[in-house]
Amino acid sequence: MKNLRLNIVLLLSLGIASCDSGPKVIESEPAAANSNPGAQEFHGGQIIEADDHKVVAEEALHTEKYTYVRVNENGESYWIAIPKTAVEIGATYYYKGGLLKKNFPSREYNRVFETIYLVSGISKQPSGSAVDQALSQTQGAETVAPPKDVKPAAGAVKIADIVGNLSKYEGKQVKVTGKCVKINPMIMGRNWVHLQDGSANNFDLTITTMENIAVGDIVTLEGTIAVNKDFGAGYKYNVIMEGATVKQ
Repeated sequence: MKNLRLNIVLLLSLGIASCDSGPKVIESEPAAANSNPGAQEFHGGQIIEADDHKVVAEEALHTEKYTYVRVNENGESYWIAIPKTAVEIGATYYYKGGLLKKNFPSREYNRVFETIYLVSGISKQPSGSAVDQALSQTQGAETVAPPKDVKPAAGAVKIADIVGNLSKYEGKQVKVTGKCVKINPMIMGRNWVHLQDGSANNFDLTITTMENIAVGDIVTLEGTIAVNKDFGAGYKYNVIMEGATVKQ
């Protein structure tokens, strides 16, 4: 799979509910279609600029995987979707970046959200820099304890070997086996899986994929290694695996 390329175009004016004070967005190149229903749930959309947003939670609707939260920012109400999270109504939260969806249907609640923003998590503390708030540092995602050691599948490379030899693996198709310790679903049209194998002092290798992988799964993935990858909008990685697929 070709490396992800974002074609970023700043929108001159776009707001929420006819107000120009809401999250600004930038257009992204659409991701390839996938037959997996879970992957299609938040497929496509527009990337929100990585600005800080201070919001007050007004309403929360929980589903199996997500929580829809109606928030108020500077007097304007709108909906965001986050990984399933306990939300305190009336509390102040912060988030950064995300993905804009229009006319999004919710089967669980038999309703259509005219405008909703998929964000990777909310926090009760203001965020740091854009790079510090990259997906690998998301606070809202479900996590599990790191593995002590994972037996690699045939032909798989240990994460420590990749991290210690970036020039050797850059641009190469590589297979890794590890435990999914965190996942940020459907950001920029793909899932962001954090994999550990116990070989690199609990370093998680971030992997983009259209596959549905659950937190806690031991899985083998194969994709292309990219080094010093900057997606824009604050999403920057020293090393990342892109376009990965599950291997048996």
